[in-house]
Amino acid sequence: MATSGKKWGNGFPLFRLTSTHKPFIYMFIGEYRHTFDAKNRISLPAKFRKELGSSVIVTRGLDHCLFVYPKTAWKKQAERFAAYSTGSAAGRGLSRLMLAGASEADLDSAGRILVPDYLKSFAGLTVKSVVAGVSDRVEIWDEKAWASYTKSIERDADQFAEKLGDQGVL
Repeated sequence: MATSGKKWGNGFPLFRLTSTHKPFIYMFIGEYRHTFDAKNRISLPAKFRKELGSSVIVTRGLDHCLFVYPKTAWKKQAERFAAYSTGSAAGRGLSRLMLAGASEADLDSAGRILVPDYLKSFAGLTVKSVVAGVSDRVEIWDEKAWASYTKSIERDADQFAEKLGDQGVL
């Protein structure tokens, strides 16, 4: 796994090597409307399934959504959280939120995962949901919460871009 920022200890994964040793970048993009069935299962977009694999990690996300990681990406993410689990109160809190809230879920033959009640409740998920690809992870949002969130982000996008530009990110 190649990393960036290793000098400073944050080790953000950029890519993993496949069996042929070519870089493979996780790149989940797009938003898709899906519904939960009566058994708390939701179908993940067909375009995401190959990269996600047969089993994923679902955990509490930021902004009251759920994060879904391929197991290989989760391992690196979990290591980063664990590194801060005994440090500051903020580090301990975020580690607990993400690690203790994580659950492994197998994709069934229809590409569905079972979302535990506590995670569905955390994200305020109802029947109608949005599955969004966000770089190295997939997010699951309540459809109304996603609409509200994206409306506010779209309204403030120029200000965000300016702030990130000032920090040298863009």
